[in-house]
Amino acid sequence: MDHQLPPDGNWRSWVIMGGRGAGKTRAGAEWVRSMVEGSLPLDTGRAKRIALVGETVDQVREVMIFGDSGILACTPDDRKPSWEASRKRLVWPNGAIATVHSAHDPEGLRGPQFDGAWVDELAKWKKAQETWDMLQFALRLGDDPRVCVTTTPRNVGVLKTLLDAPSTVVTQAPTEANRANLAASFLEEVRARYEGTRLGRQELDGVLLADADGALWSSRMLENLRARKVPTLDRIVVAVDPATTAGAGSDECGIVVAGVVQQGPPQDWRAYVLGDATVQGMGPSGWARAAITAMEHYGADRLVAEVNQGGQLVEEVIRQIDPLVPYKSVHASRGKVARAEPVAALYEQGRVTHVAGLDALEDQMVRMTAQGYEGGGSPDRVDALVWALHELMIAPAASWRQPGVRSL
Repeated sequence: MDHQLPPDGNWRSWVIMGGRGAGKTRAGAEWVRSMVEGSLPLDTGRAKRIALVGETVDQVREVMIFGDSGILACTPDDRKPSWEASRKRLVWPNGAIATVHSAHDPEGLRGPQFDGAWVDELAKWKKAQETWDMLQFALRLGDDPRVCVTTTPRNVGVLKTLLDAPSTVVTQAPTEANRANLAASFLEEVRARYEGTRLGRQELDGVLLADADGALWSSRMLENLRARKVPTLDRIVVAVDPATTAGAGSDECGIVVAGVVQQGPPQDWRAYVLGDATVQGMGPSGWARAAITAMEHYGADRLVAEVNQGGQLVEEVIRQIDPLVPYKSVHASRGKVARAEPVAALYEQGRVTHVAGLDALEDQMVRMTAQGYEGGGSPDRVDALVWALHELMIAPAASWRQPGVRSL
């Protein structure tokens, strides 16, 4: 498969980032073979000294060397290296050697030197940065020492820095890419459980979900607030952050649907984010129609739209599509961050949950910081989310009075 083939060009690090079972181990093992083997069994290859680095020595041995997709399983008998257990190394018939190293012992990489390395599951190592740094100093043999990194992505600094390096090339693949070699029941089960979640995107699709430093929302928070079941809701609204331009390259028109259970005092209320109908490139009638369609689909009680940019025109456009739509305009008197922080506090209190399938919205949320938005463009989906939850949770709570209690 294409994601298992080394890229062309001049690179130092090749990162194979994929979902569980996507064939990363087989790709790493075959890459080692391509480095150490020559045309004939006794011919020398490009590399003579390889480092095999995993989280532990046992994992290197059981997965990278003796595993079903490891080096020994992939190598024909006439080229197969011998395992020297006492010295923790593989020795090929042509004299090439691969030694085993553990990420628990970064200092173990201080003495040796290599012209190649295979690093497995870098993103899960506890001492990832220290081990990676020591390996870089050890890659000093030959004319062009290279390293292959096979990993499931995680939001850790060492991986993000590696991916940003100009000498790094990346290939990606989801679990589905290797479905021919996976049990059908496994794929059915994990897709049923995790499809549409951020955990599924990371572990199955091989996507790096990077949170901005100091983000108001985190990936872990959002995963912990995943709705298993949505109860009967007391109110549902569709919130719109209108786009000011149309056409290719224009900002999105954020359209987010949310509902609330308002039983008891405000601290007991629970909100549910139900859908993201955001559109891009449409003129006013296009996004207005999309918003009203979302209202009809979810049975929403009201459409809430920010009017800072469009003013009266926003309502006029919406009423051209549906003159009787229940509508409320809202005006932003504070900046995006100031509006978002009270909503983020609701999440911290565990009072908002998400249904599956809100990937694009959640990607914007984890890039929203107290200093501003660190993604590209404008966080239009987040703006719409904030307006929806303000309408359902914050504004009514401010004016709530306990039933039966008269104000003085």
